[in-house]
Amino acid sequence: MTTPRYRRVLLKLSGEALMGEGEFGIDPTVIRRLAGEVRDLVGAGVQVALVIGGGNIFRGAGLAQAGVDRVTGDQMGMLATVMNGLAMQDALERLGVPTRVMSALKINQVCEDYIRRRAVRHLEKGRVTVFAAGTGNPFFTTDSAASLRAVEIGADLLIKATKVDGVYSADPVKDPQAVLYPRLTYNQALREDLKVMDATAIVLCRDNRIPMRVMNIYRPGALMRLILGEDIGSLVESGE
Repeated sequence: MTTPRYRRVLLKLSGEALMGEGEFGIDPTVIRRLAGEVRDLVGAGVQVALVIGGGNIFRGAGLAQAGVDRVTGDQMGMLATVMNGLAMQDALERLGVPTRVMSALKINQVCEDYIRRRAVRHLEKGRVTVFAAGTGNPFFTTDSAASLRAVEIGADLLIKATKVDGVYSADPVKDPQAVLYPRLTYNQALREDLKVMDATAIVLCRDNRIPMRVMNIYRPGALMRLILGEDIGSLVESGE
């Protein structure tokens, strides 16, 4: 199969995915590889939106545990996602891929404000659109932002890129007996507390019937194979 199975996708990357082997920050080699994979999707005719976390720079919840006001910590985390978005924009445009960063916070000296209709227009014109600053509100994760944006732009698929091969019954790094779920429903993920995404994100996808694939982004080429229809990672659907 050489024709993409999906017309429009939203790819959710954790900030940690940009670190490579480092303890913080952005590994230029890693972001170039990820940008190359996104470029290949665009070249195949897929409309691609991105949401990137900020955990490689700041985590609002972690700062709150250290004594920083939670709202302030979350706002710092939102700004970290803008920094990651700008880095991804630079990496993509160096590869010749037109890219727009759109922020839920008003910082239009460095990127565009998020406006849904404009975002859809960017996608229709073949531009990669990076949604930054989460939802613009504290107490909401970038997982929730990814689900919300996927619904708003009418994505055919939400892809949660992780460091493991899919959804497991437990953390496979800590529990060697953990079982991989090739397919499951959002209700099952909630019932069994499988940590696919936070509950808000799961409910948004479930209620709006947006399917989600959880996959290992560290396997080169897996993203394109998924888009072409290969059964990669775990598929989460509304189901029951």
